[in-house]
Order: sequence, then C-alpha cells, then structure tokens
Amino acid sequence: MTMTDENGTAATAEVSAAKPAVRHLVTGQTAGGVPASPDTIDPDVWPGVAHAPSGTKALVAGKAAGLLFKAAVRRLPLRVAYPDGSVLGTGGPDAPVMTMVRPAAFNLRIGDNGLIGLGESFMAGDWEASDLAGVLEVFAASVDTLIPAPLQALRTLYLPRTPRQERNEEHNTRSNISRHYDLSNELFSNFLDTTMSYSSALFPLSDGALDSVPWDALAEAQQAKIDRLLDKAGVGSGTRLLEIGTGWGELALRAAARGATVYSVTLSSEQRALAQERIAAAGYADRVTVALQDYRAVEGEFDAIVSVEMIEAVGYEYWPIYFQTIDRVLAPGGKVAIQAITMPHGRMLATRNAYTWVHKYIFPGGFLPSVRAIESVTQQHTTLRVRERMGLGDHYAATLRLWEEQFLARSAEVGGLGFDAVFQRMWLFYLCYSRAGFQSGYLDVQQIVLDRREAQL
Repeated sequence: MTMTDENGTAATAEVSAAKPAVRHLVTGQTAGGVPASPDTIDPDVWPGVAHAPSGTKALVAGKAAGLLFKAAVRRLPLRVAYPDGSVLGTGGPDAPVMTMVRPAAFNLRIGDNGLIGLGESFMAGDWEASDLAGVLEVFAASVDTLIPAPLQALRTLYLPRTPRQERNEEHNTRSNISRHYDLSNELFSNFLDTTMSYSSALFPLSDGALDSVPWDALAEAQQAKIDRLLDKAGVGSGTRLLEIGTGWGELALRAAARGATVYSVTLSSEQRALAQERIAAAGYADRVTVALQDYRAVEGEFDAIVSVEMIEAVGYEYWPIYFQTIDRVLAPGGKVAIQAITMPHGRMLATRNAYTWVHKYIFPGGFLPSVRAIESVTQQHTTLRVRERMGLGDHYAATLRLWEEQFLARSAEVGGLGFDAVFQRMWLFYLCYSRAGFQSGYLDVQQIVLDRREAQL
C-alpha cells in the first residue's frame, strides 16, 4: 500500500518514519481501543510533535485557525466536544465525536501546519476520537469546503514543496521506500494476514456486506485480488513475468505456482529478505528472482507485467518514465495489469505540489494518480493503452478496517517491538485516514489492464 493524502499545509520534514527506540510504550488505551496519549514525548524522536508551536506569529495563526475550524465544524455532521462543555457540529447522538483535550495546542498546531497539524495534534493527544475513521470521514467528505474559497486561492503562497531529498530521483527513491517498508517485517506481520499482502483485497461481497466482513476472510480475498490480476495479464505456464514492487512475495509465489518465471524488483531490503525466505520455503527459488533494483534499471523482455499499488510511490513527474519502462520491456502481444489507488483528477492537479502529513510521516515522495492521468500519460508517452478497469474502493475500506482492528488488538506486541505510543497513534491515524478516504468515496482503487492493441474503429 502506498497512500498519500490530498491536502495540508506543512512544516519542515523530520526523520520520524525511522523505527523509534523504546521510550514511551503504550500504558493503556482510550475508549474505542485507541492507544493512550503519551505522558512525555521525546523531542529528539518526534521534533514536530513534542511541543506545540510558540511565539507571537504562532499565537496569531493559532487564534485565526481556531476560529476557522469552529466555523467549519459547526456545519458538519459530527460533534466536536470542548473541555468547557460546549459542543459544535450538526451531528446527532450517533454521530462521530471529536473530543478536544488541549484545544489551545490544537489551534496552534493547525495554525502553523494546517492538516499536518491535525495529524500531529492527534499523535500528541491534543484530541481524541473513539471512532477516529468516522471523524476523519466527515472531514474527507468535506475537504473541498473546509477552507473558505478566498483562502483556498492562496494555497500556492503558503503550501511548501516536497523537499529535494524526498523527490523520487533514482538516488533518493531507495531512501524514501526504506522509511516505510523497512520499518520492521514484524510490525507489518502484526496487522497483515498470512499472505502478507499490503494492498486492497477483493472480497466476494459488495455493498453493505463489506461493512462486516470478518478477519478470517481476508487472506482468501487477498489471493483473489492477486489471481484476478494474474488472469488479466495472461500469466500461466511458461510466462515471463515482471513484477514491479515485490511486497513480501505473495504475488510472485502464486505466479510461480502457475508455472511462470518471475523477475520481481523491490527497493526494500527487509521485504526482499522475507520474500526470498517465503519463495524458497515454497520450493520456487528456481522460478523467482527478487532483485534489489529500481524499476528504471530493469532490462530484458517480459510477456506480462504486474504492479500492485506501486505507482503511488513513483511521483507525479516520474509517471512517464514508469510507463515508458513498462512499454520498453513488454514483449509483443504482452499485457500489463496494475492496481492503483486513485483520486479525482481536479484534486490531483490542485495538490500535486503539496507536502502533506502522509508525506512527512508515512510515504515520502508519494502521490496518487487519477485514472485520467494514467490514460493521458500512457497515450502521450507510450504505445500502451488502457483497455479495462475495475474500481474496488469499498473493498479497500473493508481491508483497512480489518487492518485497523488487528493493529489495535496487537498494541502490546507492537509496543514490544520498540514502537512507542506516538508511533502507534501515528500509524492508527494513517490507517483511519486512509479508510476515511475510501468510505467517503474521495479515493478509489482500480485494477487497470493495458496492452498495445490497435484502437477498434
């Protein structure tokens, strides 16, 4: 999974995605299972979270931000409860509740850092929510109207650009990937299913049934997702398959079981090590090569190419070279199947230079494409054409809910690995923010098939 958010005003980048030392282990949980906020926060580990901004400029910005926030939530279907007993919002008794713990610190953070401050204030414990995804879904559904239009027009004046060191140039990309995927294989194993698949599953259900799909259905649904992609790419006995983005090896395993020869590339040394172990244990080491290699460096010719939720890590300006690389190594008659998280085209254009909370803490260098952007880039820069696509955003919401529930249930185990309370609140915010995007319909995920067939007249 590679997820980026769509908005925000940012602070400077900080080294926060590295695995923190055991300093502030979770000592309890709030209502709803949310990890309790830490009593103290080490500023060396969490420089953007340990202390709220201070100074005259921060006070002025914080006061203005607090007024804007209250004006926005007064018309939203949730309840925002303040320590003085006041409650804002139009939500009824069953609406999600955002409980302000330190409203002054909250205002300072959002005044200084916008939506980055929203995430940082949750990490610090300035506000709580027993239904965090529900609160964030309300914000996601209203993202275009949270800030008054005149202020939105000034976005380019105050939104910082992506730091140079986080752009996905070849010498930076491995560092960006490592900050997320090399955190710890054990961390991911605590909330992923036995297939170790970190992307949307495909359940044999739809509509409301997905709201209650159980954990024990996830592994089979992940395999169904993979099998559909392999089917669409025509992978079978003797197929030369290129996989861009190895993950922990499940797709390569299932392709090898079909009789394919797989060349899989990754920039995560942790993922590569575990993928190789799993492949060897299954007896497919002679059919699968897992290379620690940038996709741009791939050579050879392949009958099929599959890439699952990797394009989000490519970066807006590198989409042409991503698809040109696929075009260059795809054999005549070959097919491509990718799974991609997408956002609306207009929002994509409006936020392509934004630096966000997700960039700062979760996925440096990432950015979500639109379907229109994928079609445009392939038409302009390659001989590939989109032939088929299927949206499964509701399936991703269900997948994320299951990951979230499992992550909360394994809080003690995650803490035992050295991930402190701030990290756990950060990770929960990331999972819930992502789920909110799909539940609100703001985000989607698409399985897209491409080939070089001539357009039919």
